[in-house]
Amino acid sequence: MFSIPGQAPVTITPAAERQISRLMTGKDAFGLKIGLKKGGCAGMEYTMDMVAEADRADEVIEQNGARVLIAPTAQMFLFGTEIDYETGLLESGFKFRNPNVTDACGCGESVSFKLDHETGETVPEA
Repeated sequence: MFSIPGQAPVTITPAAERQISRLMTGKDAFGLKIGLKKGGCAGMEYTMDMVAEADRADEVIEQNGARVLIAPTAQMFLFGTEIDYETGLLESGFKFRNPNVTDACGCGESVSFKLDHETGETVPEA
């Protein structure tokens, strides 16, 4: 994972911790796996699945009973992301506050990242 020693690659808010723990218990799962796939208006979409075990290359973050696994292909895109869970009158769900996102569609379901075409790494906004 692209990380700074002593700092988690993603952070999980208390609301997200509670929801992930509930899902883990309810589905008898090892954790919530987060990834990215091509699609949506802006180019990439987050994926989330409850999984029974971690793959060898997954980055595993454990925080207060909640376990998040990050798929290898998504690791460089998610570094520095805050994962939250918001409950509203019309909808409830996980929210990603990702500093690497350069654009998002109006509904917030898909995002895009600026990449260095030589290294394939995300490029910080100037």
